Amino acid sequence: MNDDRPVLLETRGTCMHLTLNRPRALNALSHTMVRLLDEALARAEQDDAIHSVLLSGAGDRGLCAGGDIRALHDDARASGHASLEFWRDEYRLNARIARFPKPYIALMDGIVMGGGVGVSAHAGIRVVTERSRVAMPETAIGFVPDVGGTRLLAAAPGELGTHLALTGRSVGAADAILCGLADHHVPVRLLPALTEALREPTGPTGPGASVADIVQEFATDPPAGDLAAQRDWIDDCYAADTVEDIVRKLRASGVPAAQTVADELLTKSPLALKVTLAAVRRAAGLDSLEAVLDQEFRVSSRAFEHPDFVEGVRARIIDKDNAPQWKPGSLAEVDDQEVARFFAPLGPGEQELALAPGPADTSAWDGQDEQGGQGG
Repeated sequence: MNDDRPVLLETRGTCMHLTLNRPRALNALSHTMVRLLDEALARAEQDDAIHSVLLSGAGDRGLCAGGDIRALHDDARASGHASLEFWRDEYRLNARIARFPKPYIALMDGIVMGGGVGVSAHAGIRVVTERSRVAMPETAIGFVPDVGGTRLLAAAPGELGTHLALTGRSVGAADAILCGLADHHVPVRLLPALTEALREPTGPTGPGASVADIVQEFATDPPAGDLAAQRDWIDDCYAADTVEDIVRKLRASGVPAAQTVADELLTKSPLALKVTLAAVRRAAGLDSLEAVLDQEFRVSSRAFEHPDFVEGVRARIIDKDNAPQWKPGSLAEVDDQEVARFFAPLGPGEQELALAPGPADTSAWDGQDEQGGQGG
């Protein structure tokens, strides 16, 4: 009989194994799943008999394709608030994972996007396979990378993170490791044996090292990636101050791949592109994941209210006509003050996420350039 629980929990020996169990929905995260994961980690943190946590996804298509986009879309259309409460709990879960005091191993096999990155890429040990496709594709639906993704992308070498944030492109195992989104490549055929080794009753008896050694025994070199050979034009073009300048530099580079990217960027929400660039660069200047998540909660709250999110989901996910009508319709029409509004403190009746100590007030930025609060 099939088990229809959205998160499966099995403890064998000293390992708690959590499985996202919505394979027909590519294990997309619901609010219930977020709560179940958080409760399980809270128990594991306090249970001295649990020495490690393993996260995987049911089925063979992916760990997790992100949040339940249709539910978020429907809530936005109805001017609801359930999505904000979902994000509040989801971002707290992301922070818990990053600070989890015991080895947390994420098997990032197959599709890992959006919220799937949030429950995996903050892990202490992150495993990708030859079929992994890791992405933060939010700009295509009029949204902005979240779940701590702007911090991860800001920390990528050179301007690779800016490239991935704006385009929303997915990367394979080698590029995920290069960009700091994963640590080890393990072939799909070895995942069952790795899982069994991690779940052995005689498995890890101390924090960290023995679990890492087990994973390392199964790790191999990943298939070659693409980004290392493209660093020159990516680092040069994406170093520009504004999205318009990035597009101009891409077009002027003389590199065919850069020309393709320029065309691709112009299909995204102009407002989402500008807010995303500001968010990634601001994240580089913040001193903790918690501060970044506080910022992302503000941005997500504002993006949720903006018509581009509903329109983007309609065009890309629901109707699939791939013809969104963005408002505003061009980069030139995006007002700098509108971009700045996404980072301003939440208004009366709205509750900040407030994960970081003290107020995460970034409202001093005047919106005159898209670099925002980027550190040196």
